[in-house]
Amino acid sequence: MSDKIFVSAEEVARKAGVSRSAVSRAFTAGASIAPETRRKVMEAAEALGYHVNHLARGLMRNESGIVCLVVSDMGTPYRSALIKALTQQLQNAGKIAMIVNTDRSDERVDMALRQAIRYRADASIVLSGMPDKSLVDLCVRNGQRLVLINRDDEHQGPLRINLDDDDTAQSVVTAFLRAGCRRLAFANSEAGTPSLMTREVGFVAAAREQGLDVTVERFGPTGYESGKVLAQRLMTRRERPDAVFCVTDLVALGFMDAARHQFSLSIPEDLCVVGFDDIPQAAWSSYDLTTFAQPIEEIAAAAVAWLMSEDVGQSQSLRLNAPFVWRRSVRSA
Repeated sequence: MSDKIFVSAEEVARKAGVSRSAVSRAFTAGASIAPETRRKVMEAAEALGYHVNHLARGLMRNESGIVCLVVSDMGTPYRSALIKALTQQLQNAGKIAMIVNTDRSDERVDMALRQAIRYRADASIVLSGMPDKSLVDLCVRNGQRLVLINRDDEHQGPLRINLDDDDTAQSVVTAFLRAGCRRLAFANSEAGTPSLMTREVGFVAAAREQGLDVTVERFGPTGYESGKVLAQRLMTRRERPDAVFCVTDLVALGFMDAARHQFSLSIPEDLCVVGFDDIPQAAWSSYDLTTFAQPIEEIAAAAVAWLMSEDVGQSQSLRLNAPFVWRRSVRSA
């Protein structure tokens, strides 16, 4: 068996009876080439199974077309949806996505990101959570274009995309007050990521503006099982909350199941619950969760548009709104 894998442009030129430069022009959009010559090249390429080496072309222009997605918690519904939107829009823009899984912030993550840099990735999009700030600095030092999503890092040159957490917090507090709730709680994980902690701080501050204290409870990773434990902790207090803002929908779903099945509470009659993300499960009839919708397509479009623009030298900050999705886990006014 032959070790040869790729058909070269020179082989296409010989089969088509044209020059090597004619093959290059045939596969270059807008290049000047006679229709008959293009036809010969395309027929020869089809017969030989030739594909243009875009990586080699890009490296000649000091561009690889690779965009590295630095991601944690890829299995969660929200993160999966964001990855899907980003990869689709990158592909539409002619880019290739390379994913670095940062669920563990150790030397293997650093090694994976360095490998992406060795492949000459043009840019990195860093989603909230991990990696450590030092890995973000690594991207900057290697001259990559950089997009930070739901992070507070301050760097020269990147685009930072965040959500308007102040508006979110005010909306939740208003909804709880109109439902007649006065004993408020916030259910958070122990992940401590910038976006989650900003959500907590904003809610506590908005409640205090209305003269209300918030009971804050944190536990474990940001997931369904943690929500169940958080409900057990909050519902066994001497004074139970009558309204809970959960840091994500997954936490909220676990919280609701524990509140109903372990403590026989009715939602929203006994307890009002709000989540965040608007994952598909939030709309299931068994939950019907009031939540905030992550503007996933808008985030992806803004990130890719900025990476494709000519002027990326200036640091930019973009703040987006997360629409309030009203369902039946909060009593109506």
